[in-house]
Amino acid sequence: MLTLYDFARAPSPRRARVFLAEKGIRHETVIVDLARGEQLGDAYRAINPLCTVPALRLDDGTVLTDNAGIHAYIEAAYPQPPLLGETAAEKAAIASWNARVENDGLLAVAEALRNSAPAMAGRALTGPVDYDQIPELAARGLARFGNFLTMLDGHLAGRDFIATDRFSLADISAYIAIDFARVIRIRPGDAHTHLRRWQSSIASRPSMAL
Repeated sequence: MLTLYDFARAPSPRRARVFLAEKGIRHETVIVDLARGEQLGDAYRAINPLCTVPALRLDDGTVLTDNAGIHAYIEAAYPQPPLLGETAAEKAAIASWNARVENDGLLAVAEALRNSAPAMAGRALTGPVDYDQIPELAARGLARFGNFLTMLDGHLAGRDFIATDRFSLADISAYIAIDFARVIRIRPGDAHTHLRRWQSSIASRPSMAL
C-alpha cells in the first residue's frame, strides 16, 4: 500500500491528500510533525533529503519527494478520474494554470508568512538550509496574493472550474492556497463574487474536508 508522509495543517501535503482522495486511492499515513521540526531530523532526512512534506512511498520502496512527482505518478498509474487532463489542450491548460496558482497564490502566501512569523525566524524557506527572513518579501507576498485573488475572480466569471470544463489539479491548488491564506488574514471579499461562488462549490466536495 502507498504511504503518504503528511502534516494536517500544511498546504503542500494537503494537496497530495486531496489528490489521492479524488482518485479514491487508499493509503497509509505517517505524520511528520513540522511544528516540532521532525522534517529536519535524521530519521525523516533518510526518507526525504529535501526535508519537506509531502512524500509518497510506493509499493516498491521508491519515495516521491514532491507534489509534482506525486501528481504525475498517481495520474499515470490511476488515470480515472483525470485530474491533469485527457487531451493535449487540457493537459496544457491545467499545467499552465496550476503553475500560475503555485507561483502567484501558494508561493505568495508562503512568502508573506515565512518572512514575518516569529516562529519561522531563520526558516524563511523550506528545506534543509536555514535562511533569514526578509520583511520586504512579506509585504510583497501580501500584495501579490491580493492581486492573485482579483485576477482569479475575473477569470472565473462564467466558469465553474479554473483550467477546463471539469475539476482538475488547478482547482485543488487554488482552493487550498485561498483556504491557507487565513494565516496571513486575507480572504476573498464581497468584491470577489465569482471567486466566492467557485470557492463555495469546490468546498462541497468531500475531499476538501480532509
